[in-house]
Amino acid sequence: MKRLALISLAALTLAACATPTVYGPVTKPGSVGFSEYRIQNNRYRVTFQGGNGAPRAQVEDYALLRAAEIAVRDGYDWFRVLGRSGEVSAGRGPQLSIGGGSMDYGRRSSVGVGLGTNIDLSGGPRTSATIEVMLGKGQRPDEAYDARDLIRTVGEGRPPAPQPPRSGGASI
Repeated sequence: MKRLALISLAALTLAACATPTVYGPVTKPGSVGFSEYRIQNNRYRVTFQGGNGAPRAQVEDYALLRAAEIAVRDGYDWFRVLGRSGEVSAGRGPQLSIGGGSMDYGRRSSVGVGLGTNIDLSGGPRTSATIEVMLGKGQRPDEAYDARDLIRTVGEGRPPAPQPPRSGGASI
C-alpha cells in the first residue's frame, strides 16, 4: 500500500511539473504561447514558445498558424515566410552534490556529511520557433501559404486564440 502511494505521489509530482503547450498569446516572459512584432505594414516577426517536451513540428505549426491569423485579421490572403529560426533549451539533467562540515564545542566535536540530489522533472527541452513573414493579397505565389486554408488545416478543432491588444510595435 505504501509503495502504491509513493508511486502515485511521484506521478502527480511529474504531472505538476509539465508545462502543456496551449495555443494562445504569451501572458508573461518565458511562458508558453505566441508573440508578434510588426516590422512594417505587411511584415511581422512571429514567435511561438512551446512547453517542456513539445514536439518541434507542433511549435512550428503554431507559429505558422499565428502568422495566418494575422494575415486574415489585417485583410490579407496569403503570407510568405522570409526567414526561420528555432531554439531548443535542454533540461539540466540529474545533479549530485556532497558536502561536509565539522564543529568543535569545548570537549565535544561533531562531523556531518550531507548528500544532495536534484533531478530535473521539467518534462524535456523547451522549443521555440520564430518566423519572419510578408503578407500579401490577390494571386498567391507558389512559395506562399494560403492564410485561410492554413487556419482550417492547422487550426482545426482549436478554439480561436484570444487577440492581444494591437499597437504600433511589439504585442505580447
